[in-house]
Amino acid sequence: MRARRGLLGAAAAALLGARLGGAAATSPAAAPGAAAAPGPAAAGSTGAPRPILVLNSLDADVSLIDPRSYRTIRRIPTGKEPHHLYLTPDEKSVIVANAAGNSLTFIDPVSGEVQRTLRDIVDPYHLRFSPDMKWFVTAANRLNHVDVYRWLPGEPMPLALVRRIPAARTPSHLAIDSRSTTVHVSLQDSDEITAIELATQQRGYTARVGRMPADVFLAPDDRLLFVALTGDRFVEAWDVSGGWKTAPRLAGRIATGDGAHAFRARGDRRHLFVSNRVANTISLLDMQTLSVVAEYPAPGGPDCMELLADGRTLLVTSRWARKLTFIDTEARKVVRQVDVGRSPHGVWTLDHAPRL
Repeated sequence: MRARRGLLGAAAAALLGARLGGAAATSPAAAPGAAAAPGPAAAGSTGAPRPILVLNSLDADVSLIDPRSYRTIRRIPTGKEPHHLYLTPDEKSVIVANAAGNSLTFIDPVSGEVQRTLRDIVDPYHLRFSPDMKWFVTAANRLNHVDVYRWLPGEPMPLALVRRIPAARTPSHLAIDSRSTTVHVSLQDSDEITAIELATQQRGYTARVGRMPADVFLAPDDRLLFVALTGDRFVEAWDVSGGWKTAPRLAGRIATGDGAHAFRARGDRRHLFVSNRVANTISLLDMQTLSVVAEYPAPGGPDCMELLADGRTLLVTSRWARKLTFIDTEARKVVRQVDVGRSPHGVWTLDHAPRL
């Protein structure tokens, strides 16, 4: 979500800047499914760990971080406002979406080298591939539309725009079901979620949700869509099992913390992290019981998250502190912070835990 929008503008930055100390953990002593003591990041075939990428939205670049020394290897220029990133079907490129730059930067996830740049991709704020890798979808947060592309691997221009779909105010985040049939979209400034059928690019249901919906996450069985309410302190769970045409049903409303914003699955197909940007905490949700089962301190306005392959080390971008924060989820404490650029947003590494 762009920092200048609503709650996340200058006033929020000032509020969060005064609260960088975060909040103490208040949950039980051990997190569900906690792994053994953390070790170094998983290694590639050469034995060397792959770098951590952090998108610096206001610096128009990417910090490339060595996971062993915790030092920035270099900064990679991109287009303006890189916010989110995603892995290509062949796992050979990470795509960085440059919203204000109207471009996509392809980066080698092992070496960190820029492979190519695709231009004339209009306002790609958020992005997702369908699981079958036939469809590529972007949300134009600033321009109020969703673009559906065909993915054409091997072509000089591998994205072919199929349809531009008008959306209500500020389409923010995307989630695609496991069958590659439906994309669910949060509409940040109209307090709604909506669905689009990928094969026909037709709009389906639209449902009213809580204040300022941001990230959306589909449970592994595709039944529940979790919606983070950045304008409130809740995550809502919506039953979307009826399909893209059927109005969803509210299944639960989970209190997490002020500014509930982004999701990252723990990798056990049951638990889900949510960053609470204003509360300076991260909550761990049980997707079956619809309850909070753990909480962690996360200073500096926590935003996007990544979980290392050890299953224990959680990375989070501290949006207002210009830091990448490392959290030991078993010890429930911040163990390290690394300096990055201005307004860090997306974070990713190839050496990650499963995403469901």
